[in-house]
Amino acid sequence: MSYKRVLTIQDISCFGQCSLTVALPIISACGHETAILPSAVLSTHTAGFSGFTFRDLTDDMPSISAHWVKEKVTFDAFYTGYLGSKKQIDYVLDIFNKNARENAIKIVDPAMADGGKLYPAFDMDYVNEMKRLCFSADIILPNITEAAFLVGYEYKEIYDEQYIKGLLGALENAGAKTVILTGVGYKEGETGVVVYKDGEYSYYNHEKLPRSCHGTGDVYASAFVGALLCGKKEYDAAKIAADYTVLSMKKTADDETHTYGVKFEKAIPGLIKMLDLK
Repeated sequence: MSYKRVLTIQDISCFGQCSLTVALPIISACGHETAILPSAVLSTHTAGFSGFTFRDLTDDMPSISAHWVKEKVTFDAFYTGYLGSKKQIDYVLDIFNKNARENAIKIVDPAMADGGKLYPAFDMDYVNEMKRLCFSADIILPNITEAAFLVGYEYKEIYDEQYIKGLLGALENAGAKTVILTGVGYKEGETGVVVYKDGEYSYYNHEKLPRSCHGTGDVYASAFVGALLCGKKEYDAAKIAADYTVLSMKKTADDETHTYGVKFEKAIPGLIKMLDLK
């Protein structure tokens, strides 16, 4: 396995298992050098906490990139998560251009919506900027809501395979290359992930647990990035990430006080076994 250098760009919550506090350890555990660019620093994440502190680091992003250019620091891969503003998206696109090694892979999780609605901080202007980022990326990891917003598609809570294939086709026509569509379930009590590349559709149906947990999208995306850079094909990386996320949730299920995330650390040995690294 080659040693990859990855840059992940997203916020960091000092407490709470999400964003960079998830991405850094998981991708590192997969055997990759993991650099970070925090877009903001929060005392906690915003789900279930009140009165949290927030420091916006938008204005620091271009100077950090410029220093890397001066020092000839470049990356084999980029993974972006939650970005707080249109300006940050502009800076990320610039970093893609200035700090990439040849054939660097760009992976974008367009973390902006769920349940048919945008997150409170975002509007359609933000969606339009996110389109620019997603359609310049090699791989995107949206949920169904995010995918629908990216192409102006009708969002449905109840859908069939035809609807999902239509949504994926619309993403491809808009400029998406490879799509990893999460949270796809065709039957009650089921969920899964669809991998769509070069017009080919693959579906992995995995276990759906009764309890939802904060931060599982970040766990999933980080494990996917780590597995992909270990040389796994997109479908295999998507499957490993799904199984690892479910395992992380199971490691948390017996602790009712652990409401702010999942115990992904306890599942890392399982992730290493899934990767089957030699």
